Amino acid sequence: MKKKVIVICAILLSVCLFKAAVAQHKQVEANLVWTSQSDNSAGSMPCGGGDIGLNVWVEKGDLLFYISRSGTFDENNTLLKQGRVRLKLSPNPFDAHADFKQELVLKEGYVQISGKKRDLETTLKVWVDVFKPVVHLDIKSNQKTIAEAAYESWRFEDRLTKGKENNQNSYKWAPRGEVKTFKDSIAFKQHEVVFFHKNKDESVFDVTVKQQGLETNKAKLYNPLKNLVFGGSMKGTDMQVSGNDTGTYLGTVYKAWKLKSNRPSKSIDIAVTLHTARTTTVDEWEAGLNKTATSLNSAKAFNAAKNWWKSYWERSFIDVSSQTEPLAAQAARNYTLFRYMLGCNAYGAYPTKFNGGLFTYDPAQVDTALKFTPDFRNWGGGTHTAQNQRLVYWPMLKSGDADLMKPQFDFYKDLVRNAELRSEFYWGHKGASFTEQLENFGLPNPAEYGWKRPAGYDLGMEYNAWLEYQWDTVLEFCMMILETESYAGKDIKEYLPLIESSLIFFDAHYTYLAKQRGSKALDANGHLVLYPGSAAETYKMTYNATSTIAALTTVLKRALEIPGISTQQKADWETMLKRIPPMSFRTFDGHVTIAPAKVWERVNNTESPQLYPVYPWGIYGIGRPGLDTAVNTFKYDTDVLKFRSHIGWKQDNIFAARLGLTQEAATLTLQKLKDSGRRFPAFWGPGFDWVPDHNWGGSGMIGLQEMLLQTYGKKIYLFPAWPKQWDAHFKLHAPYQTTVEVVLKGGKIEMLKVIPESRRKDIMILLK
Repeated sequence: MKKKVIVICAILLSVCLFKAAVAQHKQVEANLVWTSQSDNSAGSMPCGGGDIGLNVWVEKGDLLFYISRSGTFDENNTLLKQGRVRLKLSPNPFDAHADFKQELVLKEGYVQISGKKRDLETTLKVWVDVFKPVVHLDIKSNQKTIAEAAYESWRFEDRLTKGKENNQNSYKWAPRGEVKTFKDSIAFKQHEVVFFHKNKDESVFDVTVKQQGLETNKAKLYNPLKNLVFGGSMKGTDMQVSGNDTGTYLGTVYKAWKLKSNRPSKSIDIAVTLHTARTTTVDEWEAGLNKTATSLNSAKAFNAAKNWWKSYWERSFIDVSSQTEPLAAQAARNYTLFRYMLGCNAYGAYPTKFNGGLFTYDPAQVDTALKFTPDFRNWGGGTHTAQNQRLVYWPMLKSGDADLMKPQFDFYKDLVRNAELRSEFYWGHKGASFTEQLENFGLPNPAEYGWKRPAGYDLGMEYNAWLEYQWDTVLEFCMMILETESYAGKDIKEYLPLIESSLIFFDAHYTYLAKQRGSKALDANGHLVLYPGSAAETYKMTYNATSTIAALTTVLKRALEIPGISTQQKADWETMLKRIPPMSFRTFDGHVTIAPAKVWERVNNTESPQLYPVYPWGIYGIGRPGLDTAVNTFKYDTDVLKFRSHIGWKQDNIFAARLGLTQEAATLTLQKLKDSGRRFPAFWGPGFDWVPDHNWGGSGMIGLQEMLLQTYGKKIYLFPAWPKQWDAHFKLHAPYQTTVEVVLKGGKIEMLKVIPESRRKDIMILLK
């Protein structure tokens, strides 16, 4: 790979600064506008804030929106929606003969819908309080209007879940007996509708603990489903109870609780207040709900929400345009739309789920065979597929959104003790054992763990061809935590026990396994024998998987840089680092490439973990030794070539960018970030998972970022895989609490702003 490396002179850059005016963030200024109503929920538009997501659409003159909130798991670990709201207005500004406009106002984080019919003009504003769990619907009209708001629920009675519908919960394809989604409690109370779901005493947690032989430790295990109550209330200005109704929407029967205006008005406000708590009594939950509801100040809350979104967009952005490649601007627009969706769960009790986040909708609109309720999503609600989740969170470092990463980090932090108890109980050693397909209570998913297990099979192991011996995904989240210290100056002390315990597991477990096979714990060179292992879900029963070696090496080296670690901790990590075996290599047509492992028994999936030393681990890449070997792996490894794709969680666009392969990176990233084919352009999927596919969006974000900016040590490489003919204006974050803003136009740098200024000397521009 030949690149012209230009070391920018500080004087010349200063001149450029004077020449260029700071441009506006075009993607945020250009709102997404629809001028026709939607056919159904598949044509919905996302809206949200704090930890709440809405799917908003207008259908046949009615405004509808689904409400989702982070952490609302039922007894079966389904992530239940909070219901659906339907608004009817009279006179109706949205009938078939009215002018219509629905707009996602990105800059301020809300959806605005306007209708005009002759002399009637009405505007609805749907927004979510970022700092309190409240959904607002503000109605303004030039004529007095009657509003009827219905809270609609399909959980007005117990529902049996059968067959593939159990993919929405933790039982998946292996339910134990009859599985029910239990009904919610919904009732009128004075002039409002109150709704909630209270988990029963027994849940999938209890089933899983028994299945996995941990009943003697049950009292010590963290159980997030126990005593969980969630729901809310809906009320409006001068609105009163208007009775019940029933109906069917997209094949799902529902019941409605309606409120109606007491008298016509030009201004009507409706609020849905939510509350989630772990409590033994409904009275305590309701007291918490009322406390939130009575402290509302709508005008003040809207200004605070607008300011939050304004600050969010100022952190970072990417704008792209090209006269020769129209998909370039589309990719940047969709990058922005997806980042908006991520911002809607900034303060969630749980991380944004890879399989739809807060924005799933009726499943028959994804797959006509899945005639289930709007609660459905493939791959579960409380189940954490870390191999996919990681791609949702890695891009937040360069986008400057380290605060959004806290729910993901806390997910692991809260489960450390459960993971350590697994190691102690099953194998008698230390360290946190985090499996793939991990439940939100830290144990393997019961279906993936397996009910039909051979007699005497290791109780600590998942009996699963895809997941067996796959331990190392937690190390990516450990690395993210470590990187937030450098990127954002975060204090990571609270996560050090997680990092330490995750590392200890590998040393303890693989010396334990070696001693089961023979008298020596290490190989002849004093290295761990990482067998049996797994390179992602693809290369199985591996000996010294490259992805595991790269993960342990990189995390250990980075952990040794933590300020203030003890002498003993440093010595332990240095000793472990020396015990990590070297990576292996293989040859294709005379080209040396990185091997996925030293040996393996079979290939089970279509990932390319032999390139994980390129991304996420950064052992190979621009400015590093062995770049030719990594490029050979991308170009000549027959498995890598066979597996290449832009669909779902595929990372080929990222690998290409990290290797400086401009054409390949551009082609794959444009495929990733092109319009989804659905009405909302960033509702990708289902790919391998669901709609919207958040690991599809996340990997697209990463690829675009890596094309523009990469780092190694103190060096910051700009445009390492960027087509020179594409114009760009971006602001991204780099290690050592650095931000870089650049305007590239006509192949020339028109503006370069680096904060702090002392980092300017570390900038290198790479343009072909």
